[in-house]
Amino acid sequence: MQVAVVTLFPEWVEQVVRFGMPRIAHERGALALTPINPRDFADNRWRRVDRPSFGGGPGMVMEAQPMAAAIAEGRRCCPGPVVLLSPQGERFNQAWAERLSREPGLTLVCGRYEGVDERVLATEVDMELSVGDVVLSGGELGAMMVLDACARLLPGVLGDAASAVEDSFTDGVLDHPHYTRPEQWRDQAVPEVLMSGDHAAIRRWRRQQALTQTWLKRPDLLEGLALSDEDEAWLRAFIAQQVVETKGE
Repeated sequence: MQVAVVTLFPEWVEQVVRFGMPRIAHERGALALTPINPRDFADNRWRRVDRPSFGGGPGMVMEAQPMAAAIAEGRRCCPGPVVLLSPQGERFNQAWAERLSREPGLTLVCGRYEGVDERVLATEVDMELSVGDVVLSGGELGAMMVLDACARLLPGVLGDAASAVEDSFTDGVLDHPHYTRPEQWRDQAVPEVLMSGDHAAIRRWRRQQALTQTWLKRPDLLEGLALSDEDEAWLRAFIAQQVVETKGE
């Protein structure tokens, strides 16, 4: 996967392939990163790429010409969609990570200041993605988050491909709890089912716990989610028990 990142801070973005799954993806040739600095396309000796906003107001706006030229360079070296990291974009999630990881190339655009000239968005950007309802100083952290989420899905990167399949959000719900040695810690024991060796029972317990975690922590994820009859029966019983316990308090 060829990824270009248009950023005023290429040295910062380059750090993402020095650690974790992006490092492994980069070392194995599954991920190639090309930072592109819009300042290299500025038409002034100061390499300035920002101007005051028409209509007044605080802050500066990134100019259209150097941004468009930087994006064009991204398209040239990394053919694929151009994504602007923006608080106005669609929420980036696991489904987006899976979709983008299947692209042969990708250009991630990191805005700064008050944003990018709207004419660039209208002509050069294919989509906008947001990493959350928060305003950051720029798109670099968002771009690095997208890179990390995509890198771990590339073939041959994870030690066990099943890890990606069992991640939170992959099937619409949160992950189940995990335990490791010792079996007893601070008067808390590992659930007996996980020690039983009964793989069918373990799969059933993990699915039930995933549904439980989702209902408790992110019930919005269950809205409109297609569940099996067994899942629905378990969830109804769990919710009913919660109601009983709440009334008894």
